[in-house]
Amino acid sequence: MTALAGVRKVLGSVDRDSIVRAVLAIVGLFVAFVAALLSTVAADAGQFWPSVILATSSLLLAGVVGILTVPLLAKRVMASRVNDVLHYEMTREGTVYLILVLVIGIAALNTGNNLLFVILATMLAAIVVSGVASAFMLRGLKLELTVPEHMFARAPALARVWVRNTRAFTPAMSVTVVSPEIRTSRSTWVLEKSTFRFPPKRVAGREWFRWPDLSLKRRVSREESMTILQQPVFVPYVPAKSSVSQEVELRFEKRGLYTQDALGVSSRFPFAFLQKTRMMRLDSEVIVFPSVDATDQFYEVLPLIAGEVASFVRGRGFDLYRIREYSPQDDARHVDWRASAKSGDLKLREFTREDERKLRIVFDNPAPDAIAEKHYEAGVQLAASLAWHFASENTDLSFAAPGFEGRDLNEFLRYLALVKPEAQPRLLEELPDTGAYNVVITARPRGSITTALWSGSYVIFLGD
Repeated sequence: MTALAGVRKVLGSVDRDSIVRAVLAIVGLFVAFVAALLSTVAADAGQFWPSVILATSSLLLAGVVGILTVPLLAKRVMASRVNDVLHYEMTREGTVYLILVLVIGIAALNTGNNLLFVILATMLAAIVVSGVASAFMLRGLKLELTVPEHMFARAPALARVWVRNTRAFTPAMSVTVVSPEIRTSRSTWVLEKSTFRFPPKRVAGREWFRWPDLSLKRRVSREESMTILQQPVFVPYVPAKSSVSQEVELRFEKRGLYTQDALGVSSRFPFAFLQKTRMMRLDSEVIVFPSVDATDQFYEVLPLIAGEVASFVRGRGFDLYRIREYSPQDDARHVDWRASAKSGDLKLREFTREDERKLRIVFDNPAPDAIAEKHYEAGVQLAASLAWHFASENTDLSFAAPGFEGRDLNEFLRYLALVKPEAQPRLLEELPDTGAYNVVITARPRGSITTALWSGSYVIFLGD
């Protein structure tokens, strides 16, 4: 029964559709081959039309087989062997070496010197040995990328790249982990307008001759990448059946979602004739929070917000808030007897209470093209900086934005990391009054916001 169950399990894992297509492809190609043979026989016998019909049928049948079966089978094979694909790039050393091989080959053919043929054969054998060795060096390697859970824009963070060698006996030497964008980066040569000056080192305006000219310059065009790993990581040695890790410093200039769908392991071993890169699939992503570094605008508004919050909140504490009329439900311990004696009526002291401060940060996301991009990003960073600052204080903090409302700091920073301009005209009007002091960051015109919607508020206008 155990053997029968094993056979059933194997048969269940077999891709029957692929087998059927493969069998049909073999049968179709066999029939096409027979038709081609019969076409040749008919042509030798002088039968023109049967020969044409059989040849055409053979060609059409082979084409149908190729269209219906080959792409699907190749796709399935590539899906299982995508990690074995190697990309080749000629190095500068390899180019010079091939030129030398060509020169020696021409010299050997012209002179017939056996020594030159021996040298040529040795140089060609070195290319073959280099290709086989470097290709073998990249086989059996696995990659893994671990990144911190929380990262902030323009703040360095350490990630770790793991290289695992699954080969049982041979180590891996001189390999480099690269991102696909790094591997495919290219530079181009362009003609730009310039000026021919003679003498070339003479001070501008004092040359003997100045003529319009064209100069050939190298321009590196690199689009901004949203991948995690943006620099190569060199690993000198990985023993057999072991793993080696390298720390790499990550630094992202902008907030947002960064992904890593693939990584490549590259090598020039042993002679650097070719740089071979083997790509591997990867599924890694990280959300980079906005920078929480204090800016000039942050230092300008922070004292004002702190003062407004302190004057807004009342309660029992140590800082005197105001002196008011005594009411029957008040505690008699806080009666100000000196003020009561001067006025002839009972007066009560009120104090600010730091542990009951309630603050709500409201990010009023503007519509697209409402403000310049730099002002928008400055507003996002200001919201993140204020949230980060007051979260470390003894403050009951909450957040509100289009499609977001809560108290979790990390969730609010995640929202700010991915937010894009989107019109929400009714956000401020629909926010409930929670009794908290509101810090509103908005791009609306001055005078269009009614601060009486809540108990208290401080409005920061973006773009000012």
